[in-house]
Amino acid sequence: MTAKLDYRWNLRQVMATREMFSTSALRPLLAERGIDLSPSQVYRLVAERPERLSLKILVALLDILDCSMDDLIEPIAADSAPRSRKTVGASKGTDTGVGSFRPKPARITR
Repeated sequence: MTAKLDYRWNLRQVMATREMFSTSALRPLLAERGIDLSPSQVYRLVAERPERLSLKILVALLDILDCSMDDLIEPIAADSAPRSRKTVGASKGTDTGVGSFRPKPARITR
């Protein structure tokens, strides 16, 4: 059986070790290297784990942060069991829908 691999995206931690605590500080540094991303794209790049990443962006991040790929991307073993998604307000033994959060119908009185 082959091992399933996953990865951990450590951009935020690497930025913090370089005393870069704002995603907006990264945008002009990327622009200097010819990469024009919107503020929301830069935020998602830092705050979320990217599923796809341009090699140009990766190389620019390595240059800006003066780090290696091992610092940004950490391979880890994937969980063998798929994660179950929980909904807000769901508890054991209850419907996974919105349950008691449904609005009550309005009553019209005359």
